[in-house]
Amino acid sequence: MNDAAHAEPRAAHGQSPSHGHGHTPRNKKELAALSLGALGVAYGDIGTSPLYAMAECLSSAKDEQGNWVKANAIHPLADGRYDPNAVLGILSLFFWSLTLVVCVKYLVYVLRADNKGEGGTISLAALVDQKTAARPGARRARLAIPILLALFGTGLLYGEGLITPAISVLSAVEGIAVRSPALSHLIIPIAVAILVGFFLVQRFGTGKIGAVFGWVMLVWFTTLAVIGAMSIARHPSVLEAVSPHHAVWFFAHHGWHGFLLLGSVVLCITGCESLYADMGHFGRKPIRIAWTTLVFPALLLNYFGQGALFLSDGAAVKNPFYDLVDGPLMIPMIVLATMAAVIASQALISGAFSLTNQAVQLGYLPRVTVVHTSHKHEGQIYIPEINYFFMVACVALVLSFKTSTNLAAAYGVAVTGLMGITSYLIFLVCRRNWGWSLGAALALYLPLVLIDVAFFSSNLTKVAAGGWFPLAVGVCAFAIMTTWWRGRQELSKMMETGTIPDDLFLADIAETPLPRVSGTAVFMASGTDGMPNVLLHHVKHNKVLHKQVVLLSVVTEKIPFAIGNTAISVRELEHGFYRVIARVGFMQQPNVPRILARCERYDLVVNASDTTYYLGRQTLLTSGKSRVARWRKMLFSFLARNSRPPTAFFHLPPNRVVELGLQIEL
Repeated sequence: MNDAAHAEPRAAHGQSPSHGHGHTPRNKKELAALSLGALGVAYGDIGTSPLYAMAECLSSAKDEQGNWVKANAIHPLADGRYDPNAVLGILSLFFWSLTLVVCVKYLVYVLRADNKGEGGTISLAALVDQKTAARPGARRARLAIPILLALFGTGLLYGEGLITPAISVLSAVEGIAVRSPALSHLIIPIAVAILVGFFLVQRFGTGKIGAVFGWVMLVWFTTLAVIGAMSIARHPSVLEAVSPHHAVWFFAHHGWHGFLLLGSVVLCITGCESLYADMGHFGRKPIRIAWTTLVFPALLLNYFGQGALFLSDGAAVKNPFYDLVDGPLMIPMIVLATMAAVIASQALISGAFSLTNQAVQLGYLPRVTVVHTSHKHEGQIYIPEINYFFMVACVALVLSFKTSTNLAAAYGVAVTGLMGITSYLIFLVCRRNWGWSLGAALALYLPLVLIDVAFFSSNLTKVAAGGWFPLAVGVCAFAIMTTWWRGRQELSKMMETGTIPDDLFLADIAETPLPRVSGTAVFMASGTDGMPNVLLHHVKHNKVLHKQVVLLSVVTEKIPFAIGNTAISVRELEHGFYRVIARVGFMQQPNVPRILARCERYDLVVNASDTTYYLGRQTLLTSGKSRVARWRKMLFSFLARNSRPPTAFFHLPPNRVVELGLQIEL
């Protein structure tokens, strides 16, 4: 582990932003292409919700003892029919949830809160944090709140990302049981095989298959709309559910049971965070166009079509999605649903890769292996550690929960918790970034938080049934990220105590010259002032210096990309010493040789074939007397030992790196 590993967070430099970053479509053709791409990425998760959302709200399934399998669902009456008012009430809840949460909250307000074109929980928190930090007299606790919320939200997003592939693939493959009940025993093995194959091909990148994602999802949403409209045509009275009085009636007549059912209704809006997280790839306009022109109408038609099916067939409905399709079309529908489920899973796993990369660059996670799978788009990355963790976890979820119904109980907690965190961060953006008055910000925030609290509290009853899983993932991820963050801060403080001011060191060099050898030595510096420990350690033991010495500090700004000449500053000191400060964004990858190559315009010439890079490798001792809890010290030490080697992280040539060991008590 090196000195710079505990510097200000780092990111890449000298690389152009990804294609979608801050991208404004130049013509209608490009706008259509980006909108199509948004279908295949941003709407994969919410687009597969019809496979299971309505089935969790209305069910006639019983176990062998004659008990209702889904206790909180609405069940048929004694004559096998469903109460029309109850069905219309649930459809009304679906309609207004999609309208208020997706259309109003995310598409109108949340998408406006972009951090230089990028979205996502961490990006949103960084947006708030940079504005708050600029205020004079800002308290440290106040600065930390948005970041801490974002870190816990990131943990919840990991939990959602683990559940989405499992529940999407399971619910798609469960169509086999509708087509041939005798083959029900094959559902789990097939789902596991699909998931394993899906994760194994991740290392090849998504560039080639990603090109067809949008077209597949175009067919998927069109199919959702068509089969839903055909069912509505047979029972058009379901369209009355657009009126909100049906939702009011439902709560008035079902009371506590109706409130608990919100825990299943929320399944229709899973994937909202993907819209925001993927804004940097497509821009807000293509995402809004894809939603309003196809996704929203298709989802409504399909949900209303499923509702019409319950009204017409009653207890005979076993799987409302697949029951919309007649016999000969069942197998093609199962294949299409499975493809859509895989695409939804791809969107979540790609998001997890990007989220992890952001967290690493901002200093909230240890270094990991980041493999770029495309030479054209730097946003297409693959992280083996995350990929195989997700594969094992998803397979374990399928084997443990066995059905999409059981997994649905675990789904809502992560989604609603993250929605609540986003609402609060948007409130802070309104106040601190947009300059809204307190009254105006509360007028937006209070209705949103009321919806979030209602959804979240209705899901708390599912904690014992599986909701504990995303919470556990969130807590573990939060503990890891805050431990790494705190450990880096404490270690940086200790490292700074051993530094020597530039003037003092250079004066000593002038008074007592050291032998100088040809070439350039690059020392990675954790701070932007003072001589780094690795340089002092080198002088102490080797008693020699290169003719040209570069003190390099790479500082991550809380923006996605730092570009232009202002991103690098070069200051010539004395006696052949130079201080280079590279300011970079959290969406970029570190590349030290490229940074040094850009220094030529500042009259600092570094010959790559005659350059030696010096890194510090610290051995952490947990016996120190710092205020950090012992379990955090042990966890931080474990993470540090298993983080990615700094040589690969900084793209340094391995044969030109010298590591100097240090022992530090934490």
